Amino acid sequence: MQTLTLANIYELQGLKEEALDIYKEVLKKNPNNSEAKIAIRRLSGLRKKFLKVNTQMKDFFLKMDSEVEFHEFERWLLKAWN
Repeated sequence: MQTLTLANIYELQGLKEEALDIYKEVLKKNPNNSEAKIAIRRLSGLRKKFLKVNTQMKDFFLKMDSEVEFHEFERWLLKAWN
């Protein structure tokens, strides 16, 4: 049974093509499903480009692999939002 839950699990496991296929099937059955629409845009790379992206921090976020780095990024986020 192809559900949003299964698609979410696939997406979290990095199985993006499989997740995308399920989201598309869900959308065929229910064209008004906003969660499926958003997921398809996200996985298809159709997101809007954001101006003023701090590419250094984006790269840091994508590569961080320790709790110390996570806390450093968290502090940066809190500072950026204030």
